[in-house]
Amino acid sequence: MKALIESIVTPLVDYPEDVKVTEREEDSKIVYHLTVNQHDVGKVIGKNGRIAKAIRTVVYAAKSDANKRIYLDIM
Repeated sequence: MKALIESIVTPLVDYPEDVKVTEREEDSKIVYHLTVNQHDVGKVIGKNGRIAKAIRTVVYAAKSDANKRIYLDIM
């Protein structure tokens, strides 16, 4: 899943070397934290959050574990 998030976000940003995805797993959920360069935050979020919502939709659709919820935090 980390590779999927990185492959979606990397072409969108000006500083692809600063794209980092960390994973934290809990009992009922998996949280992915996406960190990008400060100058690229607007590009990843998009106008009115449209790009962020699209990224989350793809990630949620690709989840493999049906028992755990997946969350994507953009920092």
